[in-house]
Amino acid sequence: MTNPPPSYDPSRIGTLFYPDVATLAQEAAQASLSPASEDPSNIHLLVIDMQVDFCHEQGTLHVPGAAHDIRRLIEFIYRNVERITSITCSLDSHLTHQIFHPSWWADQVGNHPAPFTVITRQHVKQGLWRPLIEPEWSKAYVKKLQEGEKKELTIWPYHVPIGGVGHALDPELWSAVFWHSVARRSQPTWWTKGSIAKTEHYSILRPEIPVSNVPPIEMTSLLEKLGNQDHLIIAGEASSHCVLETVEDLVEEFSGKPDILDRIFILRDCTSPVVHPEIDFASLTAERFAQFEEQGIHLILSTDPLPT
Repeated sequence: MTNPPPSYDPSRIGTLFYPDVATLAQEAAQASLSPASEDPSNIHLLVIDMQVDFCHEQGTLHVPGAAHDIRRLIEFIYRNVERITSITCSLDSHLTHQIFHPSWWADQVGNHPAPFTVITRQHVKQGLWRPLIEPEWSKAYVKKLQEGEKKELTIWPYHVPIGGVGHALDPELWSAVFWHSVARRSQPTWWTKGSIAKTEHYSILRPEIPVSNVPPIEMTSLLEKLGNQDHLIIAGEASSHCVLETVEDLVEEFSGKPDILDRIFILRDCTSPVVHPEIDFASLTAERFAQFEEQGIHLILSTDPLPT
């Protein structure tokens, strides 16, 4: 067990500031920890989309509870730094015009949909909402979502814009990832997803609907990386969307390999659901997570002992 470095300040979680990189690096070096390459078993931490727009109250798509999730995750990292071999952080990465943003759609008089509007195949057929961009694809898209039993198309506030402040990892969490990297001589992985304008992309592994003329992301290499770990620990936002869809893809990909599923753990106190005015995502998430457990995934608390 390792104590947090002196520069760790939990009161800063959920705020914007410049991390003191030089001090962090010095504190990490002074910890005198063994390099990750010497670990007898590999424990990989996957942090999903813990970005400013999701985790700060001023963020455009704030997930209530996210700041508390981040604090528990940061302290989990410091407490278990000698066991955590490597860390991957995914970054949801969006453009201005995407199929789930208001600018893509308009009603009969030209008004854009408000955030959290749900657009169904029936709405499009009735002309209640019409796509302003890629009209033929967009009409087919909502149909494919329904046929594939995917989530219905939700219009989200503009969020995690590439190059914008909302796209960044929470600074205190970034500091913990950086500190771990220096202390354990372990290069973190930064995995971007969500920049294909014509589709939603909750899971870090694949979009909701594939776009044929867009080269696929290197899903195979990431799957191999995650599947080859002795233990995979997952945290992030939101449990109802990007975390849930990622775990669903992992369960599907490794469905014939129960030994791999048995090595996957979700930190259930380091992830929270989206709060929607009409949809009870908390209940839906709890139900789906229970099914994951039945399929071999483990739900643990950040204060539980790590698997051996």
